Amino acid sequence: MSQHDREKVKLLQRLRKVRGQLDAVERSLTAEEDCGDQLMLLAAVRGGVNALMGEVLETHIRFHLADGAKEQIAPELAEDLIDLVHAYLK
Repeated sequence: MSQHDREKVKLLQRLRKVRGQLDAVERSLTAEEDCGDQLMLLAAVRGGVNALMGEVLETHIRFHLADGAKEQIAPELAEDLIDLVHAYLK
C-alpha cells in the first residue's frame, strides 16, 4: 500500500468518525435531550472537523509543497507550517 493510499484510508476513518458524531447530535436533538449534552456533542463534532481539516492540510503540504513538488519548500519550513496549522485548529 502506497503512502497516498494509507493517508486516504486515515482520512476516510476520520470522516466516518465525524459522521458518527453528527448522527449522535441528530439522535440527541430528536430525543430532545439536555442542551448541555447537545453542546458537548457539537463541540466534539467541531473538534473532529478541525482534526480532519488539519490532516488534509498536512497531507497537502507534504505531498504538494514539500515532497516531489515542482517548486519545493524547505522541509523545515514545511514542518513549521504543519505545526502552525495544527496549533490553530486545536
